Amino acid sequence: RLGGTCVNVGCVPKKVMWSAAHIAHTVKHDMEHYGFSTEGEVKLDFQKLKQARDKYVKRLNGIYASGFEKAGVQCVFGEATFVDEHTVQVTDKDGQVTNYRGDKLLIATGGRPHFPPGEGIEEYCISSDGFFDLEELPKVAVVVGAGYIAVELAGVLNSLGSETHLVVRKGRALREFDPMISEALDNEMVKAGIFIHRNTNGVAKVTSDGGDKKNVTLHSGDVIYNADVVLMAAGRVPNTEDLCTDCEWAPNTEKLHLEKCGVKITPRKYVVVDEYQNTNVENIYALGDVCGVVELTPMAIAAGRRLADRLFSSNPIQATAKVSYECVPTVVFSHPTIGTCGLTEPKAIEKYGKDNVKVYTSRFSDSHYGIFDVKPEDKPKTVMKLVCVGPDEKVVGIHVMGMGSDEMMQGFGVAMKMGATKADLDSCVAIHPTASEELVTMGTWGMSPQESGAKVSPLNGAPAAEPRLN
Repeated sequence: RLGGTCVNVGCVPKKVMWSAAHIAHTVKHDMEHYGFSTEGEVKLDFQKLKQARDKYVKRLNGIYASGFEKAGVQCVFGEATFVDEHTVQVTDKDGQVTNYRGDKLLIATGGRPHFPPGEGIEEYCISSDGFFDLEELPKVAVVVGAGYIAVELAGVLNSLGSETHLVVRKGRALREFDPMISEALDNEMVKAGIFIHRNTNGVAKVTSDGGDKKNVTLHSGDVIYNADVVLMAAGRVPNTEDLCTDCEWAPNTEKLHLEKCGVKITPRKYVVVDEYQNTNVENIYALGDVCGVVELTPMAIAAGRRLADRLFSSNPIQATAKVSYECVPTVVFSHPTIGTCGLTEPKAIEKYGKDNVKVYTSRFSDSHYGIFDVKPEDKPKTVMKLVCVGPDEKVVGIHVMGMGSDEMMQGFGVAMKMGATKADLDSCVAIHPTASEELVTMGTWGMSPQESGAKVSPLNGAPAAEPRLN
């Protein structure tokens, strides 16, 4: 199906499920505080939700197909293998074999969910792909993993009404995120009712009770009984399994045979590329998750656009076009959401030294919860952190967890890409009342060095930059 992982079993259907879970959370926890009430129980028709979601995805598949047709792109469906550095052989569903030759070839086969070793794991577990095949909401769900996929799907299941267990190998999920963010999300997940199994070192085995229930034994010795669904979200691997006969963990079937064209891969089976997406073979390129750099759909799109500019544009300024993998804004659709861009505090200290790093933080309850008749400590929290470096206090990291963080991060990502300083953020008039205003009012007013990273400084009441006219 056209659209890849993101459209079919990733970002798009995940966001639909997150939206459904957000509505469920509002009905269960927020509605009454605003004076709304319902007569009788509000029920989820999971089948209706699934059908509407799948219909939406199918419509997107059609939009991609239409776009290809209008652009004159021929779509070829089948299993591909390299014959040489200019030739790919494709076997279609009917077994017909066709060779396709090209001056330039691009490898963009993405990644796939990974099942760790263990008794019964592949037999009794589903992956994040399998989550979208569920026909009904499980009563008891076990989600295994500590990354963004695991916390997103655990949040969805919990908010929709499943008893949800999250199994992490170490102390908490999202360990690569800024500690302030991962700790805050951990607290909110516990408050939301998710059972977190910590320091487990993963799943040892999964067994059936003889019926539809599964029992999950962890390496720590703990056992989770009577799960309806066990969802493995313990990581993804590049789709080079079918690309190389030397991949020890891959079956020797339907391989793309990268050894026939000489493309190098890493020990973890990612395709080796330079900053311009070049492989070691002159006319073969690779981008996206198969390269293992920043594994995000918009990142692959950006890399593809820059590569197309470099290879095919007549504009000489694009002859050296390449994508930047720095200051990439991203969002985790957890409950609550997380938005982040740039370096975490520990990474900034590691790169620049502790004495050169200054951090601004804020923790508060969103005004959405202002009228809630509950104790302040029981209200969901928003946490924010600005990581600044050097005498100019250049912003090298922005990290937010809380309501609306998914929508606010895009604009701040633009500011960071343009080299914003703390004073640049301070110079922007706050939008009140919003959560995002906290990022432009943080710390004691007037204490930041009055240095701008902008081409035209916005500081101290300076007029806005004027457009350049022909």
